[in-house]
Amino acid sequence: MDSQEPITKPPITLACRRCGKITTWQGNEFRPFCSDRCKQIDLGAWANEDYAIPTTPSNEDEE
Repeated sequence: MDSQEPITKPPITLACRRCGKITTWQGNEFRPFCSDRCKQIDLGAWANEDYAIPTTPSNEDEE
């Protein structure tokens, strides 16, 4: 009888989208952030409209 141990994969890691700290994906309730603090800072940036896609004004905007 073969007694093989199950193959375990290392946890998936990623850089926090706010501070860059390496964090894990599995078991992280704040993912893709490392903490509630980074999650809240990012939410505040969205609320302040810090994130925007640059556009050129169309002719309709000038009217």
